[in-house]
Amino acid sequence: MTPVLELSGITKRFGHVTANEDVSLHLDKGEIVSLLGENGAGKTTLMSILFGHYTADEGTVRVEGQELPPGRSRAAIRAGVGMVHQHFALAPNLTVLENVMTGTEPLWKLRSDRAAGRRKLVDLSARFGLKVEPDARVSDLSVGECQRVEILKALYNDARILILDEPTAVLTAQEAESLFATLRQMTGEGLSLIFISHKLHEVMSASDRVVVLRRGKVVAERRTSDTTREELAELMVGRKVERPARPPATPGAVLLEGVDLHVSGKGGASLQGISFKLRAGETLGIIGVSGNGQTTLAGLVSGLMAPDSGALLVKGQTVATHDVPHAIAAGIGRIPEDRNAEGTIGDMATWENAVLERIWSPDFSRRGVVRRAAARSATEDIIKGYDVRGATVDGRIRLLSGGNMQKLILGRVLEAGPDILVAAQPSRGLDEGAIAGVHERLLEARGRGAGVLLISEDLDEVIALSDNIRAIVNGRLSPAIPAERANAQLLGLMMAGDWSAAEAIEAENTHAI
Repeated sequence: MTPVLELSGITKRFGHVTANEDVSLHLDKGEIVSLLGENGAGKTTLMSILFGHYTADEGTVRVEGQELPPGRSRAAIRAGVGMVHQHFALAPNLTVLENVMTGTEPLWKLRSDRAAGRRKLVDLSARFGLKVEPDARVSDLSVGECQRVEILKALYNDARILILDEPTAVLTAQEAESLFATLRQMTGEGLSLIFISHKLHEVMSASDRVVVLRRGKVVAERRTSDTTREELAELMVGRKVERPARPPATPGAVLLEGVDLHVSGKGGASLQGISFKLRAGETLGIIGVSGNGQTTLAGLVSGLMAPDSGALLVKGQTVATHDVPHAIAAGIGRIPEDRNAEGTIGDMATWENAVLERIWSPDFSRRGVVRRAAARSATEDIIKGYDVRGATVDGRIRLLSGGNMQKLILGRVLEAGPDILVAAQPSRGLDEGAIAGVHERLLEARGRGAGVLLISEDLDEVIALSDNIRAIVNGRLSPAIPAERANAQLLGLMMAGDWSAAEAIEAENTHAI
């Protein structure tokens, strides 16, 4: 049977960098193929060539035996290829229906047939279980709902081949499970899917076959039923991957303390009288379903906002001025949750982003003049020390993959030697090798006496790195439990608001003391 998709001998170079080298793969009807690889391995570049965003230097793309003209997205769409990008391409001020219909009707048409468009959208939504409200404004949707809209946009264009680039990177576990059920339903309807992900458990559960890229080349292909997570991790990075073990903690003085903190906000963005302590040499893990106040907590500690009431104490001193420069001066570093919106400025050079948060320090400026040589040297050290692949000192940071962008942010923060580190979703979108590296760096910071506030939706990550764990639910913090007592079931109950077991553990620990 002829494959629905064939990529043959694809090579793509950007200057002296070879992003893809002689890559060939195929996709059969009703099949899900996972494209796996390290950050910067060339996965997104390859899919951009398939969709017509880039033109390959060598090689061909065929859909159902017909060669696609290179560099023409419209031709790919007409051939039945749809792509859901890692970063959504939706107009937030438009409705769901308007976003889905944009670009689907000829410009010379005097009037849009919204009634027919609505009928088609509602039918697709019901057929594939992608529930959305056609008249809802995109700016009012959750992240999971926005992703449904992106998939519906592709299906509205009659896509038979769907490319999903890191589709679960910003989804909760529940949203990801719902997505996988939808994908299986799609293949049952005859669609074929290419699924790009770094999460090996998702690859194992969602795909029929796995193609592994390393440094732009295909290094392996496996039936999912014939491989293991461990083998895929080793194929992906070229070596055996082991995440570091957390050594016993020796907590010191209290570095950060919140006392009855209240922050008003919409829904789950508020904080409702939370109190906590973070000690030197300790990692406090915060878990919770997205939207329950963890973003607000990170912003408060990082100086992005001020509390309505309550007190935040750093090293025993009440924080009087809540802004980022004062927070940095007080020894607080942050790994932001959204590296694109909050962590970097895409059109600025790598070296500018690498020193942006400390540009006013004597290390990088003097009498208002930026010390470019020092800034560039520090950036080179970060690129080498944190394995930021594809980065050049003067290159635009938006050209980096998401994972390599995250590595640069990590290096920028940790090289400053913060006493308090706010790490929000630090390994989101990273491959197995990079995750192990991030975990090692966070444990090193803890080992030298820093207090780490770890905010993550990855329960395995929180259990592995934290000394104590608390859940945040509707802006309130649960009692703390030691990581040694934690498991997925207990943490799931805590995230759902059932704190009885955590309260019993806290009482037991208090009595023991």
